[in-house]
Amino acid sequence: MITTFSLQEDQLDNPLQKILLPPTNPNAEVEKIPPYKLVYVNGACPRVYRVYKGYSMIGVIFQHITHWSNAVDKIRYAESLDAAVGLDEFLKVARVSRTATEQPLTEEELLDKEFDALTFDEWERLKRYVPQAKYLVAA
Repeated sequence: MITTFSLQEDQLDNPLQKILLPPTNPNAEVEKIPPYKLVYVNGACPRVYRVYKGYSMIGVIFQHITHWSNAVDKIRYAESLDAAVGLDEFLKVARVSRTATEQPLTEEELLDKEFDALTFDEWERLKRYVPQAKYLVAA
């Protein structure tokens, strides 16, 4: 059975949902707390905000009646800045622990990466790499 998508009347009157607005949009509700930008998404209690650091979204924080919280830890914060910093710090620690436990890519896996995504050290490894040809196929 095929059904068609229909817009409700209130969606036709307001086609730009706030959840889709980037922080650069003049209609977005933006709160600047250097180095972060909080962009209101939706909700009343809790109010949901996307957190940007520079040009990257790092996560979501929530404004409750009595406190703020973020999407990664179970801590209650008194201020929005504290919730944003807690989110940022959590992500930094998660990134460090993930990279510390990961195995480095093999040269064959590095060849599958996009050139722009390679680090200087990865380029150096590829320069020294000599593939081992087990089977030669004439083209």
